[in-house]
Amino acid sequence: MKKIYKENECRTHALDGKTIAIIGFGSQGHAHALNLRESGFDVVVGLYEGSPSWAKAEAVGLKVATSSQAAEMASVIMILVSDEKQPDLYEKDIKPHLTTGKALAFAHGFNIHFGRIIPAADIDVFMIAPKGPGHTVRSQYQAGRGVPGLFAVHQDYTGKARDIAFDYGYGIGCSRAGLLSTTFREETETDLFGEQAVLCGGVTELMKVGFEVLVEAGYDPENAYYECVHEMKLIIDMVAQGGLSLMRYSISDTAEYGDYSVGRRIITDETKKEMKKVLQEIQEGVFAKNWILENQAGRPNFLSRRRLESEHQVEQVGRELRAMMSWNKEIEIL
Repeated sequence: MKKIYKENECRTHALDGKTIAIIGFGSQGHAHALNLRESGFDVVVGLYEGSPSWAKAEAVGLKVATSSQAAEMASVIMILVSDEKQPDLYEKDIKPHLTTGKALAFAHGFNIHFGRIIPAADIDVFMIAPKGPGHTVRSQYQAGRGVPGLFAVHQDYTGKARDIAFDYGYGIGCSRAGLLSTTFREETETDLFGEQAVLCGGVTELMKVGFEVLVEAGYDPENAYYECVHEMKLIIDMVAQGGLSLMRYSISDTAEYGDYSVGRRIITDETKKEMKKVLQEIQEGVFAKNWILENQAGRPNFLSRRRLESEHQVEQVGRELRAMMSWNKEIEIL
């Protein structure tokens, strides 16, 4: 097993006296900026003129500037806007201010790995990728805990890139849980595969189709939602807490028998073969190319599919049922 780097190893003081620019103030951006500040680091948030996030960042006491100004005043620049926006932002606002010895940072390796951003050779380039959404990075930090993270060094011009990455991971709280080493290639390809084949594409389609099968068979949509969507969290929470073994220990023997006897009828050899094809497309850059072209065309297919999915019956039923769950506090989307 790879070495896990913890807090006592990650507080390198490599960021002492340096200004860190957080470019973007969305899910990850707000968490990184606030956690770093509360860890004692000097932080400035970089946004575009007129950004609706500008007032939100100022309201919590953060310094805010345009992305160009933030990049100019900072020694370390973390880009936390969405993947498709990063190349243009980099060329326009960040690259002109990347003087020798500065550090450029990412939370996902997409644009470096696929050559969408090619930094000059005289800067450090590293990645700190928390393995959780921004609101969890923030809430765990506030609770005195942390979300595990990955770190990678793409360029080490100064010889201190890893120390800077470690100090950054310390600042946002990841080192409380532990940092694991990776590469930009490995993080990018495994992240895309996990999202597409399992965590997002796989799980959401499984829940939705299960819901459809029950409803089409004449069962109440409410019952179908509870059985195929709502209870997914209960199962995943047990897996996250103690692995598949704890989940199987916690469910009934009837459910466990159904797990063993039916699971491989749903996830078949053909499914695995298709997963391998998905991974190959990621590795060969086919997915990246298609996503880039989709954005260049104005996202017609993406936006159409987003609208259709939001109108699916499982979403309509889910909204009604979740409104009845007093404990199910809606998460504010920044």
